[in-house]
Amino acid sequence: MARGSSAVSLSGVFPAAITPHRPGTWEADFGAALELMDFLANGGADGICLLGSTGEFLHFDFEQRRRLVHLCRKRSRVPIVVNVTHSTLAGALQLADDALSCGADALMLAPPYYFRYNAEEVEEFYRVFAGNAGCQVPLLLYHIPQFTNGIALATVERLARDGLYQGIKDSSCDPVNFQGLLDLKKEYPLVVFSGSERDSARALRAGADGLILANACALPEVVCGMAKAIQTGNDAKAAAQYTRLLEFDAWITRFPAPVGVKRAMELRGQKSGSPAVPLAPATQALMDEFSVWFRQWFPAVVADARP
Repeated sequence: MARGSSAVSLSGVFPAAITPHRPGTWEADFGAALELMDFLANGGADGICLLGSTGEFLHFDFEQRRRLVHLCRKRSRVPIVVNVTHSTLAGALQLADDALSCGADALMLAPPYYFRYNAEEVEEFYRVFAGNAGCQVPLLLYHIPQFTNGIALATVERLARDGLYQGIKDSSCDPVNFQGLLDLKKEYPLVVFSGSERDSARALRAGADGLILANACALPEVVCGMAKAIQTGNDAKAAAQYTRLLEFDAWITRFPAPVGVKRAMELRGQKSGSPAVPLAPATQALMDEFSVWFRQWFPAVVADARP
């Protein structure tokens, strides 16, 4: 396996980036992706997460994923975390090799998806991956049980204890599990990111290292403004930005992921591409309603969020 760049400190807001694609196809739009890197960095992002669930990684072949990472890493002014999740161990290792050769600053990996595996097999998968990846960048676990197999808290503890994984993104939206991860931080050098919009402010105040959020792709100014306000003790501004984030999220959760985020990106002048699956007429009507609302809502919101 190729070796990546030297390890970086991972903390702050890492928007989960969409992967723009050309209209009518699933060919990645690399030019639009480069513009997105600038958009997110200008919005205050501390880093960017590529090819996660919001990036619809499973729709793109190995070569498109490799080229996307290569180009975005060259363009980005902030660290890049690359999701290398695949349905097989061999596929995950190949994606990791590609990402490392392109200069990824960290790798993120969910358990194999579609088929169900027990906790022992998930742990063995992670151990074998770490043993064969041969990389010198942080490895992050990706806990998103609503889409794939989960990662038991005991598994996280053993992998952290053995120094095989340096962090985790928790998108379970389970406060008990998240508190368990924060407790592990007291014993092991484990970076903990929250992937839950609704729990984001509470997670940061409780000691999370950062956020990897889909909504931060569409509203980086709001999420980054909230995080920095919490960090500096500006409770009033933090509360205001968190309220705005919830207002947006109340709409986004009414659509299949990540359709609402992609539409918001288009309304902000960023290219995204059509949904992977056609929207039902009622959902499309709701999307039209959302578009009207967003156009009226976001200008003042983003202006208030800026420093």
